[in-house]
Amino acid sequence: MARFTFRLPDIGEGIAEAEIVAWHVAVGDRVEEDQQVADMMTDKATVEMESPVAGVVVELAGEVGDQVAIGSALMVVETEEAEGAELVEAAPVAEPVEEQVEAETPGVPDVVEAPAPRPAPVSAPAQAGAQDGEGHGDPGLLPAQEHDVVAAQAILASPAVRARAKDLGVDLAQVKHDGQHVRHADLDAFLRYGSAQGYQAPHASRARDDEAIKVIGMRRRIAENMAASKRAIPHFTYVDEIDVTALEDMRAALNANRGARPKLTMLPFMIVAICRTLPDFPMLNARYDDEGGVVTRHGRVHMGMATQTDAGLTVPVIRDAQDMNVWQLASEIGRLAEAARTGKIKSDELQGGTITITSLGPLGGIATTPVINRPEVAIIGPNKIVERPVFAKNVLGGDDIVRAKLMNLSISCDHRVVDGWDAASYVQAVKKLLETPVLLFAD
Repeated sequence: MARFTFRLPDIGEGIAEAEIVAWHVAVGDRVEEDQQVADMMTDKATVEMESPVAGVVVELAGEVGDQVAIGSALMVVETEEAEGAELVEAAPVAEPVEEQVEAETPGVPDVVEAPAPRPAPVSAPAQAGAQDGEGHGDPGLLPAQEHDVVAAQAILASPAVRARAKDLGVDLAQVKHDGQHVRHADLDAFLRYGSAQGYQAPHASRARDDEAIKVIGMRRRIAENMAASKRAIPHFTYVDEIDVTALEDMRAALNANRGARPKLTMLPFMIVAICRTLPDFPMLNARYDDEGGVVTRHGRVHMGMATQTDAGLTVPVIRDAQDMNVWQLASEIGRLAEAARTGKIKSDELQGGTITITSLGPLGGIATTPVINRPEVAIIGPNKIVERPVFAKNVLGGDDIVRAKLMNLSISCDHRVVDGWDAASYVQAVKKLLETPVLLFAD
C-alpha cells in the first residue's frame, strides 16, 4: 500500500488559490479513477476536481469555504502500488485542534451523559415534612416552593403525557384524574373545561429558529466584488422614462412571424440600441484601471448580461454584440443564460465585458440603482413596463388621452470617468431609438 497526494492543479490563468465549495467524498470513502471528488471555486467559475487514482480517502484538505493554494495537497488517497503509477508520500493535512487533542490523550474514555432518573413517587409523610419545612430539599427554595416541586414530582404520568403537558404549559398538579396516573383523557378533559380556571391554550408561534449560513462559493465572490465596486467607484444613477408602445407592437408582430427563430424579449432590442449609440459615447464602453490610472475605451461591445442562478448572480458576456441582429442576440442570450443556470458556463464566457445590462424582467420595479461590474464604468438597467394614460396630440392639434406602455431606464456610471451630462445625453440617444424602433433596423 502507498499514499498518493492529489495536489490542486493550475485551474486558470493567474489563479493562485481556489475555494472548496463542495466535497463529494469523505475520509474513509473509496474513490475510483476519474471520480468527481470536489468542486472548487475560482474568481470566475466552479471547477470539478476528479481523482487521478483509485483508492481509499485518508485525508482531505479543509472544509467547505476554506481556500487551497495551487499546488497544495487537496486529498490523500491510500492506493495499491501499480506499475507506472506515480505515488508520492503525502504531506500531512492539518487536522482540527480538537482532533489533535483527542489523539494525544489515548485511553481516556468518552464521557456519556447518563439519562436523568425517573422521579419516584413521594410518600405522604415526605410531603408533610416538606410542608413543615423539615424536609431536606433545595435550601434555596422557600417551603411553599419546595412543596410545589415535590408535589409535581409526585404526579404519576407517562413520558408522552408529561411532554404534551409541558408543550401546552399545563401544570399536571392541576389536572384531576381517576386512578394513580394522569392519562391523555384526563388532559383532554382539563383542556375542555380548564378555561373556567383561567387556563388558555397557547397559540402556535410563527417564529422560526435563527439560521447561521456560511458565506461561501458564488455568494462570497458576489459579496467581495460588490463591496470592492462600491468602495472604489463613486457611483451615480440617472433614470429616464421611455414610451415603448411602438416597440412592443413591433416585437409582438415579429414574434407572430418568427417561424423557427427564438422568441424575442425586450433585451435584444435594448442591446441593439445600446450598441448603436455607444460609438458617440465611447467613455461609457470602457474599463478603468485603478492602479495604472488608465481608461481603455473599447471599439467592440462585449455586453455583460447579469443572470440570476440558484448559486447567485453571474454575468456571462456576449462577444461582439455590435455585429449581431435581434435574432442572433436572442439566441446567444438564451444559450448563455441556460449555461449559467445549469453550471455549464465556461470561465472565458464570464470575462472581458466592456459594459453590462441587468434586467429583472416583470419584477423590474419603478427604478433601480444597479452596482457597476468593476472594472467597467457603466451598467444599464431597464425596468418593468407598465401601462398608463398619457396625453397625445390629435390631428386637430388638441390633446387626447391614450393608453401607453412606459418603461423607466436606469444607468449607473463611474463618476471618475463619466459625467452626468454624458449619461443623460446617452440615455436620450437610446430613448430615441427605442421610441422609433424602425431606426433599429436602419443601416
